[in-house]
Amino acid sequence: MIWIDVLSILTVCTGNVCRSPLAEQILTQRLGGLPVLIESAGTHAREGMGMTRQAMDRAASSGVPMDVPPTHAARYLNDERLRPADLVLAMAREHRRGIVELNPSFLRRTFTLRELHRLTANVTHDSLELAASSAPSQSPASRLSAVLALAAGLRGTVEPVADPEIDDVVDPFGRSAEVYDLSVRQIQEALPSVERIIRVAVA
Repeated sequence: MIWIDVLSILTVCTGNVCRSPLAEQILTQRLGGLPVLIESAGTHAREGMGMTRQAMDRAASSGVPMDVPPTHAARYLNDERLRPADLVLAMAREHRRGIVELNPSFLRRTFTLRELHRLTANVTHDSLELAASSAPSQSPASRLSAVLALAAGLRGTVEPVADPEIDDVVDPFGRSAEVYDLSVRQIQEALPSVERIIRVAVA
């Protein structure tokens, strides 16, 4: 059976002008051609604000078409914007906490970007596929939900990190070029795990 469902991914940070739009735009490039809609929002965003110049420059250097970053307009995170998401990628633990407080039903489909990478980095493709194939429906959304349930279940079994901040993408807003570079590097290092999960879900 051919499914035409479009998976919805929401990336979330504070102001929606640095981290979450960078993750949104880079992941959109990585998943080009797949039935996936990726959007972003901020827990304290001022509606309509553009990305910072430093963030736009780094999006372009990460392969995002140069005409994309200037069109970004910050969006404030509310339940209406949260509800359609099949997967929510918070940039830091504070955002994950805010998301779950806003809608507790999102607990098992909300991760920080680096947390999801850490939890699934050593999970084999066969294990991901087995989880997806056990979904009650073989729609992409159902397959993704089953894979995310596997990842959420690992929260209690994977050895905890010594420093909880390892699950956060550093906030570069108002900071140096070096911090911006670190923030982008942290996003880029974690996104392949997200891409792998999405590709399993839409297989």
